[in-house]
Amino acid sequence: MDSSVETIGFIAMFLLVISFIPKKLSLIRVINMVGCLFFVLYGILLGWKWPIIISNGLIACIQFYHLFLTNKKLAAN
Repeated sequence: MDSSVETIGFIAMFLLVISFIPKKLSLIRVINMVGCLFFVLYGILLGWKWPIIISNGLIACIQFYHLFLTNKKLAAN
């Protein structure tokens, strides 16, 4: 495996683990979303490993929804 691909995997893993440390939910969501996006990239670089891409892509979408779309609904009310 190419070392740059492995580095992307390690960054993704690090961000995922680090996302469990903060107490502020929005920070947890941001770190986790970025980590998931790195996992999506990692899955692509590994040769389109769909379980990695789909699961992390969906989690990133959920985090995006909670970070940006639900806050707009709350602000409008």
